[in-house]
Amino acid sequence: MINCWLLASFILFSISWFIRSDKAEVIIMNGEISTDSIDYTKNKSIPDIIRDEVIIALSHYPELADTRIDFVFRKDILKSFMQAQPRWYGIFQGKRRRRYVVKITPALQLKEKSIPVEELPTDALVGWLGHELGHIMDYETRTGFGLIRFGIGYLTSEKYLKKAEQTADLFAINHHLGSEILSTKHFILEHADIPLAYKERIRRLYMSPEEVMEYIDEDDSILPVE
Repeated sequence: MINCWLLASFILFSISWFIRSDKAEVIIMNGEISTDSIDYTKNKSIPDIIRDEVIIALSHYPELADTRIDFVFRKDILKSFMQAQPRWYGIFQGKRRRRYVVKITPALQLKEKSIPVEELPTDALVGWLGHELGHIMDYETRTGFGLIRFGIGYLTSEKYLKKAEQTADLFAINHHLGSEILSTKHFILEHADIPLAYKERIRRLYMSPEEVMEYIDEDDSILPVE
């Protein structure tokens, strides 16, 4: 009886992390486009205004060619410009039936104004997207209960959160997006009008530009992701 109660509490505690991902509105379903023999828009929904950048990022992740991913705009993302999450209703139905959502803020909020997402530097935007796809690669290695444990750790432990964000960076670097990840970090940390609190969060939780440079100097060799 106690074990059943603990399991129920475990699931209910983490369900809020998943359920928020299903309130997103899909903007536009895209048709066919391919930069090579792989159709990177298969099983994807992508807003037209960032279509090119999303496809560039996806082209670095051929493993996700068949994965169901919705790229959507949301205004209520907490503490982040983008956020990748699994759709909660499919996490126990097998990886082939899972669906993920990448939520994107329509505009990056600065101190006194904002920058529409489509006006961000291309490399910085591709790096941001590549980082979120790194999260999805991480999710793909986990079972349904593993995703629930991930959600709990992500919400309750800054140490766990830091490891998750750096793991996503490593996945992106392993997929030859190191220079784009570096562009994203430089854009955030060197932009005078980006709020200090956001910069401090990036410094505290993510790989530093210097750490990324070390991996780029190693020609984006495959790195251990734990």
